[in-house]
Amino acid sequence: MKFRRKADQSSNPAPTADPADAAQDAGATTVGPHDAETLADGVDRIDIGALQIAPSPGRELRLQVNEESGEVASALLVGEDGAMELQVFSAPRHGDLWSEVRPQIAEDVVRRGGTVAEREGRWGTELECRMPVRRQDGTEAVQPSRVIGINGSRWMLRASLLGRPAMEPESAGEWEDALASVAVRRGDQAMPVGRPLGFRLPPDARRAE
Repeated sequence: MKFRRKADQSSNPAPTADPADAAQDAGATTVGPHDAETLADGVDRIDIGALQIAPSPGRELRLQVNEESGEVASALLVGEDGAMELQVFSAPRHGDLWSEVRPQIAEDVVRRGGTVAEREGRWGTELECRMPVRRQDGTEAVQPSRVIGINGSRWMLRASLLGRPAMEPESAGEWEDALASVAVRRGDQAMPVGRPLGFRLPPDARRAE
């Protein structure tokens, strides 16, 4: 397991606060990811605070650290064929935060020069994005990604798939299984809707410079 620093990405913000907690129930997932407080499947997961992540063969768990705040901003599963970034936010008890946030993400991608399209996946509507990027050697390229949003019990998990699982969704079953095995620890504290849930570094984490 590693953790590394990550530049601030304020151009793609978390959802804004919403006091409403009585939106229509959109049906939280029952096939995973799960609530950590009620999950008892015997799997020994890596505990990073808001998320508990099951070991995934051939993939390494890394933690992305915000350069400005010094706090862990997201979790990243990395494999030979791609990667999956995980972020989790507070959400209304009954609602569909993903449907509210999805247009904001699409608008931000377009604003930054990319393209976006919706597709139906394992957890419903997700986004297929293509962003122009500049390689380290100065050449330009296009980076594809799939953004999946999952409504849970007072939380929303956002997963961004990169590499082959983004370009070939039909071959991404193992990556989606890894996502389904994630457990979320929301906690009982009151939080504004859209607030990122906090991560923590495990004792054996090591820095990746």
